[in-house]
Amino acid sequence: MRKNIKLTAGIAATAALALGLTACGTSSDPSSTKDGAGSADKPLVVAASPTPHADILNFVKDNLAAKAGLKLEVKEFTDYVLPNTATESGQVDANYFQHKPYLDDFNKKNGTHIVPVVNVHLEPLGLYSKKVKSVKDIKAGQTVAVPNDTTNEGRALHLLADNGLITLKPGIGTDAKLSDITDKKGLEFKELEAATVPRALNDVDAAVINGNYAIEAKLSPAKDALALEKAEGNPYANFLAVKAGNEKDARVQKLAKLLNSPEVKKYIDDTYKGSVVPAFGAAAQ
Repeated sequence: MRKNIKLTAGIAATAALALGLTACGTSSDPSSTKDGAGSADKPLVVAASPTPHADILNFVKDNLAAKAGLKLEVKEFTDYVLPNTATESGQVDANYFQHKPYLDDFNKKNGTHIVPVVNVHLEPLGLYSKKVKSVKDIKAGQTVAVPNDTTNEGRALHLLADNGLITLKPGIGTDAKLSDITDKKGLEFKELEAATVPRALNDVDAAVINGNYAIEAKLSPAKDALALEKAEGNPYANFLAVKAGNEKDARVQKLAKLLNSPEVKKYIDDTYKGSVVPAFGAAAQ
């Protein structure tokens, strides 16, 4: 996910407050759907981050929804707490903005019951270098920069392990840290704030960079990365989510199918050119 999805202590603290505030003001919201199953003739209201989530949903709304018999309404949120609390309370029917590690932590901290429906896209971390041309050229004694926050450092270390550059403790999860490396294979590591990692490329031999920061640094994940996260089975895939019990809503099922359609795959590929990749179908293999 992008930098604004990273779970921080501040967001976690805000989440509890936002949940209480949201719960206090939902009864008069005209978009609130009281029945968990929804109604086929009512619009499906989906909360989403502006880019790429709302962009993808609006593509579906403008090009695919009518033919599928789906009325779709997209509500953009610039924070990353209210989409979940609004889904929990019924202000919106679904949301699309987050990955599983974030959602698991959010549900645990806030007592919410949001569940994934279908994966849609991934914003991949990549390994970049200005000094070597391939992963096999990275040797003992060289330095690799990694993001220093919990979510992204874990992602970075798993990317390095998947490409044979380090070995991690067996079974270690998404919160892997440098101390969980069992074999550094002679590499040195430099921990930096995720947003500053691209600026360190000239000072290190390689660096693991978030997709959005790579794009900001004029790097093309599809062309410039020595290695990229795979979309298939990736815990950081962003998904359509609903409150538990609403997964079978016919409108939700229609949207899930459209979000995994060839048309959406082509839209993602053509629009984002590797900075955002489909997390379904052939693209996720």
